[in-house]
Amino acid sequence: MERQGRAHARNRGDEGHIIRLDGIHHVTCITADALRNLDFYTRVLGLRLVKKTVNQDNPSVYHLFYGDEHGSPGADITFFEMRDAQRGRAGAGMVHTVVWRVASTEAIDFWTQRLHAEGVALSGSSERPRFTDPDGLAHEISPVDTNETPLTAEHPDIPRSFALQGFDGVRAYASTPGTSLSFLETVLGFEATAEPGVWRIAGPTRSGFYAYDTPPPEVPLRGAGTVHHVAFSTEGGDQDLWHERITDSPADPSPPIDRFWFKSIYVREPSGVLFEFATKGPGFTVDEPVDSLGKRLTLPPSFESMRKEIESGLTPLPDPRARR
Repeated sequence: MERQGRAHARNRGDEGHIIRLDGIHHVTCITADALRNLDFYTRVLGLRLVKKTVNQDNPSVYHLFYGDEHGSPGADITFFEMRDAQRGRAGAGMVHTVVWRVASTEAIDFWTQRLHAEGVALSGSSERPRFTDPDGLAHEISPVDTNETPLTAEHPDIPRSFALQGFDGVRAYASTPGTSLSFLETVLGFEATAEPGVWRIAGPTRSGFYAYDTPPPEVPLRGAGTVHHVAFSTEGGDQDLWHERITDSPADPSPPIDRFWFKSIYVREPSGVLFEFATKGPGFTVDEPVDSLGKRLTLPPSFESMRKEIESGLTPLPDPRARR
């Protein structure tokens, strides 16, 4: 408790304003095949395609966002399509598993049966099944008893009571996790738990966990089926305070970057994992109504002049809900 108290004391602005990360905002990964990826995350896992856009640092590449019915922070798993990329291998300094919440053990039974029916191999325990997506990205489903709002999407074959409810956490590999201790706890306010190597990130509306595991001996390989970065939610008015906080630490953050739907700061934490700090707003409905999310290629205004050129280089993707 003393260590947590020090972290919270540091997480104050100049006038005593407490700044806290509101759980996980999104997790961004790499796929080699956008069509296959779209089918798995919308049809099999029941997520909604909430934004079909491009990587703003490389607009020739898709950036697909899947999430709940409203594209809420805390449920968005996103993918860059690196067409025909070799399969990657998670190692030290990389997130290796994305953990999803469900409401009950009955939901676990539902997902065990559904994934088996889809030919998806399961591992882990019967209480917390694990599986991989078609690119090899590891997932885990965990029953969580919480009062937090479930972040679910509508799907005709998945009852809402069994649907995925957003992220519970991510697990990363770290060779020397102790080097990250001060940054995670003192700078970011992560709360140490009773389980070694596991921290809780709790804000006003959402919580989650960040965990370290011992890395495998193989050299890590960036590629399809690996996580590019994990983003944590911030309040928009706190973004400058977070940038100042991180700049005052040994870490070297990027300047704040306007991604149109949210604003971002990036930093590589001491164990090597790339972190993003993303604002909750303005959100995905700033440029289209919620009913239309994911139906068409949407671009930030600064990219609209390049629309024809961008569209000509992308794999045509159907509206997954129209096919139902």
